[in-house]
Amino acid sequence: MNPSPATIDFDAVPRERLPSLLRRMPKAELHLHIEGSLEPELIFKLARRNGLMLPYADVESLRAAYAFSDLQSFLDIYYAGASVLLKEADFFDMAWAYFERAAADNVVHAEVFFDPQTHTERGVPFEAVIVGLSHACRRAHAEFGMSAKLIMCFLRHLSEEEAFTTLAQALPYRHLFIGVGLDSGERGNPPEKFARVFAKCRELGLHVVAHAGEEGPPAYIESALDVLRVERIDHGVRCVENPTLVSRLAHGRTPLTVCPLSNVKLRVFDTLADHNLGALLDAGLCATVNSDDPAYFGGYINDNFVQTFAALPALGARQAWQLAANSFEASFADAAQKQGWRDRLDASFAAG
Repeated sequence: MNPSPATIDFDAVPRERLPSLLRRMPKAELHLHIEGSLEPELIFKLARRNGLMLPYADVESLRAAYAFSDLQSFLDIYYAGASVLLKEADFFDMAWAYFERAAADNVVHAEVFFDPQTHTERGVPFEAVIVGLSHACRRAHAEFGMSAKLIMCFLRHLSEEEAFTTLAQALPYRHLFIGVGLDSGERGNPPEKFARVFAKCRELGLHVVAHAGEEGPPAYIESALDVLRVERIDHGVRCVENPTLVSRLAHGRTPLTVCPLSNVKLRVFDTLADHNLGALLDAGLCATVNSDDPAYFGGYINDNFVQTFAALPALGARQAWQLAANSFEASFADAAQKQGWRDRLDASFAAG
């Protein structure tokens, strides 16, 4: 576990001050699907701008449809919402709205997932997607001092051949993204389905991550590590079902990008009080807190922190510091950046 500074008296932080501390501490967000930050208000705005009709009468009726029984039922409405994204300006507006929220939540670094296949299969040029998102990343740095990077995800319900096609489309823009990921429905789509394309991405020097152990079993986490050779596991909460795997993850400091509100919304856990975040930390895992698809799951990163800590009384100031420190450690930033953020984190706790 990342050693905490001896100068901070975590036990002296009263519980009533914890929500404020969680909100103002600097943090990195490492599991955020930018299409999942598309709020209903912006969906309707973009639909009007692009002359599209939505199958919902208004914002309220769309938001009321956000009742999911599992991952697939969420994905169905997620892809429908993304249909309003057609032009470079649409992707910029979506990402910029997220960065404004992230800055308000004291996110100092964001590694943002995007799903080009969701758009290119509708005839949207790959260039429109990545240029719009990259513009927002640059503006976030210029206006907020936020470090913002892009990770391109392959949709696992599609074929590996389609993933290779997407990779070929992406290569002219290689300088605009730092890595690749694997998302969409886990069931029936094990990591080894994408072994060849991930090998190619590693050859290209791209960082590699993958969703595993959310709906899928612990064996999917092992496949992501052994076959895809990923550097981070997105979700990974089902690792606790395999003690040997937990020991492996802890020993290797393999990060888990955990998304508590998402886990409850998609029925991975019945309630936040049932979440295993505390157990993950107790096991020495490099767990982090993230918002996944905040427009659909009821909260951005600070909402995830505050609500989870309220539901799990065993989590206190020490765990808050650890989760934020883990987020910097787990990022793909350079050592100097990580140390700078860690110094700011320590200062925020020392201030009480």
